[in-house]
Amino acid sequence: MQNYITNELQRLTAIPSPTGYTKHVAEYVYTQLAALGYEPQFWAKGNVSVVLGGEGNPLVLAAHLDTLGAMVRKIKKNGRLRATAIGGHKWDTCDGENCTIHTRDGRVYTGVVLNVNPSAHVADAPVEKSESNMEILLDENVSSREETQSLGIQNGDFIAMDPRTIITASGYIKSRFLDDKLSASILMALAKIVKEEKIVLKRKVTLLFTVHEEVGHGGCCIPSDTEEMLSVDMGCVGDDLECTEHMVSICAKDSGGPYDYDLTSRLIRLAGELKLNYAVDIYPHYHSDVEASLKSGYDIRHGLVGPGVYASHNYERSHIDGAFNTYQLLLAFIQTV
Repeated sequence: MQNYITNELQRLTAIPSPTGYTKHVAEYVYTQLAALGYEPQFWAKGNVSVVLGGEGNPLVLAAHLDTLGAMVRKIKKNGRLRATAIGGHKWDTCDGENCTIHTRDGRVYTGVVLNVNPSAHVADAPVEKSESNMEILLDENVSSREETQSLGIQNGDFIAMDPRTIITASGYIKSRFLDDKLSASILMALAKIVKEEKIVLKRKVTLLFTVHEEVGHGGCCIPSDTEEMLSVDMGCVGDDLECTEHMVSICAKDSGGPYDYDLTSRLIRLAGELKLNYAVDIYPHYHSDVEASLKSGYDIRHGLVGPGVYASHNYERSHIDGAFNTYQLLLAFIQTV
């Protein structure tokens, strides 16, 4: 199952999906779930859901397919693109990154993100890598606004950063957008094992793949009968945190406040019983899909778990150990009452 998770991750990260441009990745997940023998559903706003089985005490596990990215804000006089960020995209991590531009009529162009004065042999002083000082240079022979427009590029076209996904022999997973395509891959693995092993679930379990998490409203629409919901999202790794890339992280509190006491305690107890490598942590600058559900008025118990991911909203790193610990915790959890 570890190979399945990493294979699915590579397939998912290869599909550009900045928030607002998620149709292709949602279609991929829908097709994979249908191929496993399920009956997935598309939601009006683009989410994909599937019921794994079971009855009563409905539980939803949610991971998001949308990623950080950008959009063309302006075509400059020299034919280069000024962009606007989507979600919490950090421009200072993208200086020199390759990218793709997706036009409304389906054309795709490549380019590179650079600051407006990137040459060390020319610049008198370093340029602040803020949004206003970054631009996209197209890999096309253009030097004017009109030449760029002739390619079909216009304001509002989506820009996706190169994920650069690498799985090392030692098990490290390096890529942009492990937040949250690594968790989505773990949920796909749950769907596979439940179907192949004919696991009988003691409660109704639904997987929900959302597409607007990075802008704050991915979890605003969930199945109306939901009683408990787990956001399966990246676990934070860094200062003042116990989690490492090898662990499953259980979040007790983030920027939206504490998670449900009883649900979180059950997760902690189960992780201990399974002798998993896990940590319980506080995420000071974080929000999740399940918080959007609560703010939308759903009366549910809520929790948050995920594989440890270092350097969030950057070129991120995790480890297959962290992914598999998360998978094992979730597989056990969906089989409890």
